[in-house]
Amino acid sequence: MDRERLTIMIEVAVMAGLALVLSFVKFGALWAMGGSISLVMVPIFLIAFRRGFKVGILTGLLVGLLGLVTGPTIVHIVQLVLDYPLAYMVLGVAGIFAAKKGQLAPKASIIVVGLLLATSLRFLSHFSSGVIWFGQYAPEGMNPAIYSLFYNLSYLVPEMLITMALLLFLAKSYPQFFKTRSLT
Repeated sequence: MDRERLTIMIEVAVMAGLALVLSFVKFGALWAMGGSISLVMVPIFLIAFRRGFKVGILTGLLVGLLGLVTGPTIVHIVQLVLDYPLAYMVLGVAGIFAAKKGQLAPKASIIVVGLLLATSLRFLSHFSSGVIWFGQYAPEGMNPAIYSLFYNLSYLVPEMLITMALLLFLAKSYPQFFKTRSLT
C-alpha cells in the first residue's frame, strides 16, 4: 500500500471518529423523533473539501454507519438507509468543490455553495423519511409533508449555519486544513 493511500485512510478514520464524537455534543434537544444540532458535519465537510467527493462520501458513509451503532431510531429498513448512511454520505458531495492542486483552500463562496448543495441533499433524505414514516406524528390535520419540512429544517438550518461559520473561519485562519500534500 502506498503512503498516500494510507494517509487518506487514516484521515478518513480520524474524521469519521471525530464526527461521531461531535455528534454527541448537542445544542438543544427539542426533537422527539431524532434530529439535533451538533457539529457532526464539520469533519465530513473538511475531508470532502480536502480530498474530494469520493473520500467525502466514504467518510459520510462511515459516520452514518457509526450512527447506527450508537442508538438509532429505526422503524423500517428504508428509513434506516435514508436517515443514517445516505443522509451523511451525501454530505461528501461537497467534495466536487474541493480545493484545486496548489490552492490552499476553496474560496468562501465555493465553500458556501458546496455546503448548501450537500446539506440540501441531506435534507431531502431526512424529509423523505419524515413524510413516509414519521408523518404519523404530525399534529392533527397537518399535512405530513409540511410537518416533515418544518421538523427537519428546524435543526438542519441551524446546524448548517454553525458548520458554515466554522468552515469559513477555518478556511480563513487555517487554510492548510484544506490543502492536500503529496507525500511522494
